[in-house]
Amino acid sequence: MPDSLPALVRREQAQRLVNERGFVRVSELRSAFNISGVTARADLDALEFQGAVRRVHGGAVPAHSPGDGSNFRAEREHSFEEALEASIIPKQQIAQIAAGLVQNGQSVILDVGTTTHAVARALVARDDLHDVVIITNGLSIALELEQAIPRFTVIVTGGSLRPLQHSLVEPLAGLVLSQVHADLVFIGCNGVDIAGGVTNINLPEAGIKALMLTAAERVVVVADRSKLGQVHLGRVGPLSAVHTLITDAGADPVMLDSLREVGLTVLLPETAPSAPDRP
Repeated sequence: MPDSLPALVRREQAQRLVNERGFVRVSELRSAFNISGVTARADLDALEFQGAVRRVHGGAVPAHSPGDGSNFRAEREHSFEEALEASIIPKQQIAQIAAGLVQNGQSVILDVGTTTHAVARALVARDDLHDVVIITNGLSIALELEQAIPRFTVIVTGGSLRPLQHSLVEPLAGLVLSQVHADLVFIGCNGVDIAGGVTNINLPEAGIKALMLTAAERVVVVADRSKLGQVHLGRVGPLSAVHTLITDAGADPVMLDSLREVGLTVLLPETAPSAPDRP
């Protein structure tokens, strides 16, 4: 299996990933960098020798763990279930606006995540909505949408399963996305920043989100206020690739003005347009 990046670059990115998440598995590095398990372990061993990480069973953690007297603050990826309990009201606000953008007969790509899961619920609740094709890489989202069949046609991308988010990633997920061009895509993320663009905390899902950006006519990012101004390891795309940001009423007005200045349409609960006329 050929290495896709030079070892030095790959190890720098692996170290950033460990520091972002607090723990990274060997299997995740294999998938993220298209390398063998032997190479992934060698990379972690080299980083440990440099004092950059600490090897543990199955992967690595930051060299300085919380509570050991350092100033390091590890950030880990929360599970789908953990994230589902956070910012419930803002996610519902965002979901209502997002669902209102969809019209009968349209095709929609619905990214994995708890905010997009709320969008799925809001779409199902719209009894007037029919003949909509929804493509998703989220198993939880597909199950949420199942009750709307046959009003909706639900297509699951396929791919390798990430249990933490119940998401499907490469290989195979890109094959479906390369064959479609949807009217809308709703992208979830961990960060929206003027300089950093749209980013995500893990590389495999960031790669799928990047493919989604190119597979739809209109790109809509759904992100609550905690994501604004944040930058994470996995780059999804620049803000120039995004048409609309939907966030919640508590977002910082100064931050929103800055995002508008670079060309983003920003929708908030109090400024959301009324639902378009539907046949």
